[in-house]
Amino acid sequence: MFGALIQHWKYNPAAGQASHTAPGRENARKPLTGQQLKLATWNINSLKVRLPQVLDWLAANPVDALCLQELKLTDENFPLDAFTQIGYHAVWAGQKTYNGVAIVSREPGSAMVRNIPGMDDPQQRLLAVTLPSSAGDVRVISAYCPNGQALDSDKYVYKLDWFRQLHRWLAQQMQAYPRLALLGDYNVAPADEDVHNPAKWEGHVLVSEPERAAFRSLLELGLTDSFRLFEQPEKSFSWWDYRQFAFRRNAGLRIDHILLSQPLAQHCVSCVIDKAPRANEQPSDHTPVVATLQLA
Repeated sequence: MFGALIQHWKYNPAAGQASHTAPGRENARKPLTGQQLKLATWNINSLKVRLPQVLDWLAANPVDALCLQELKLTDENFPLDAFTQIGYHAVWAGQKTYNGVAIVSREPGSAMVRNIPGMDDPQQRLLAVTLPSSAGDVRVISAYCPNGQALDSDKYVYKLDWFRQLHRWLAQQMQAYPRLALLGDYNVAPADEDVHNPAKWEGHVLVSEPERAAFRSLLELGLTDSFRLFEQPEKSFSWWDYRQFAFRRNAGLRIDHILLSQPLAQHCVSCVIDKAPRANEQPSDHTPVVATLQLA
């Protein structure tokens, strides 16, 4: 399928990024020669539990990069071999019990950044790499934005500050990497059309005006919500609570997003929510979102 080159990453906490060496580099594949690029995001709510589902999904949907959130495992327990055996590379930032992000890709990445530089945050919520493409390198970021818990919670204050720090750093990244994709669980439903029952959710996190303003501030940097580039079915959601048969009733929220810089957005030909994995036995409460780009 693809070469199974394993990269060895050396993380420098002070610098907030990693470097890698790649034994057998001469055997690595060249940058993608096709013009189509598929990017996906999926909060899998425990990679240990959901690994077989992720591998099955990749076999059926061989995307170029899959951004994962809520790994809920430490770095040393990341199942790298499972991905290399099917021809994928992986970088990750793990954390015991909570959080954790990864980028699984056909091609090895470079210029890795772990967490938001300049923000002192022990929670593992962000990972960025540059992936090669025949049409130019693409900066891919996997983000697990804070939930916020409640409007009167310290975690809500942390959430809004985290978005401010993300905005600050992204402004710099977009100068350095014009072709940038920010994928992940944003824990924000941008508009009422992204909520199954807006009246019921009023006064709760995920839909509050400050959170939505934080999401809009990312768009104002020049990013585009790829899902809204296209006409979509009504009541399109990416997350459903495990309780009260929410998935069966389609009582969900659209909180998983793929934001693209303009040089990528202009080549986006589709963005879809794949609801099928949410119907699995022991599923994640989220489901994948996939954007397809036809690069020049």
